Amino acid sequence: MRFLLGLLVALVCSVASFAAEKKPNVLFIAIDDQNDWIGYLGGHPMVKTPHIDRLAKRGTAFTNAHCQSPLCNPSRTSLMISRRPGSTGIYGLAPWFRNVPEFKDIVTLPQYLKQHGGYTTYSTGKIYHGRYGRQKTDKEFDVIGPGASGKPFPKGNKKLVTTPFGNHRLVDWGTFPHKDEEKGDWLIADWAVDQLNKKPKEPFFMSVGFFLPHVPLFATQKWFDLYPDDDSVLPKIKRGDRDDTPRFSWYMHWYLPEVRRKWLEENNEWRNITRSYLACTSFMDSQVGRVLNALKKNGLEENTIIVLWSDHGWHVGEKGISGKNSLWDDGTRVPLIFAGPGVKPGQVCAKPAELLDIYPTLTELLKLPANKKNEGHSLVPQLKNAKAERKWPAITTHNHDNHGVRSEHWRFIQYADGSQELYDMRKDQNEWNNLAHDSKYAEVIAEHKKFLPKENRMPAPGSRARILTYVKGKIVWQGEEVKHTDPIPGLD
Repeated sequence: MRFLLGLLVALVCSVASFAAEKKPNVLFIAIDDQNDWIGYLGGHPMVKTPHIDRLAKRGTAFTNAHCQSPLCNPSRTSLMISRRPGSTGIYGLAPWFRNVPEFKDIVTLPQYLKQHGGYTTYSTGKIYHGRYGRQKTDKEFDVIGPGASGKPFPKGNKKLVTTPFGNHRLVDWGTFPHKDEEKGDWLIADWAVDQLNKKPKEPFFMSVGFFLPHVPLFATQKWFDLYPDDDSVLPKIKRGDRDDTPRFSWYMHWYLPEVRRKWLEENNEWRNITRSYLACTSFMDSQVGRVLNALKKNGLEENTIIVLWSDHGWHVGEKGISGKNSLWDDGTRVPLIFAGPGVKPGQVCAKPAELLDIYPTLTELLKLPANKKNEGHSLVPQLKNAKAERKWPAITTHNHDNHGVRSEHWRFIQYADGSQELYDMRKDQNEWNNLAHDSKYAEVIAEHKKFLPKENRMPAPGSRARILTYVKGKIVWQGEEVKHTDPIPGLD
């Protein structure tokens, strides 16, 4: 009997030891252009995102997380290599970082997990920006599923809404006859669910990148019906909000296809685009739910670290624009959630967090050696205790030398021409009152200026950006100087 008892104890200890040594998997969920209109973030009182909110309750949810660039390519590049835009010179939709000689062989997050942890890496949808095929060529992942898509489009690829702002074919919104099962994000979720149903070899890193709510903001009628067709859906704004902001702030949207709120109101489209964004957000949330349900159904939930993030925010009329490319909270604040092994559940953390912190956070959670080239800082202290001190603010850079510094209580912005903005986020969450010109806040500004990036490289070779640059005291657009008094397209 003693022998059998001893054998049983040894077996239990062996199983426990195996479980302890078993490396956690990683489910890496990306959302495109998702602002704080997520239930747990409180960005819109009507938004319905039950699946993401359920995940937030399972783990630690950050309410003050910010991107490093309010644009797809530089933001995603920064996250995946944990380097700031000013350190790489990648500010626009090009170049692909592997085309910059200095970063041709840099080790990305999934590659690092593969090299140091033996992870098999999977990916589908939009994780990096640009053509999906090059991720196969550059061997970013071991197994690759379908790429991201805004399809299906209206019959004959006709636009539902035509605007005068470049009239980009993707800048469109509304509903038309189609099925949820035809949508790109449904197909992305399908692939991820299929992989999880196959019970992939562990440990695995599976990245799932959803396209919505990126434009075109197309959703089926059932998702529009979640939100009232009246002005109660519109975000809160202040008329003349930008009267106290530097004129240079408008240069971030110079010839971009981002639609001015003025045009939306004059053409009775503001409510339509708002409902479209909300509808697409709720549809995307339903697809996140499908993937999370598959993880649980296959018995993988308990040993999987889940990270959910968005690459940057999006304005829906706030600050006079719809779209991205800004250094205010609407352009930089994003959902960021960690759940699973090593993460305290049921926490909400208000400390500043950056997307480039994800890389060093995961390496620490997975007990892998730190990558000393990372510029981010691990969030593990906050994942254990949401109130743990954090000395670093979140910094967002848009093009050369335009920076936003977001601490726990303040937002400070300094543009390339030296003009500034300052907001007290405890009293003014909408950033309606610029305090930068009030001398009593000089000390606050000085404290935040200490964190402005020291390295501000000129745009990398092959860069493509449609915002104005500031070179040697001159505002330049495609090689030509622009005067401060020149009219701003669609505004003046």
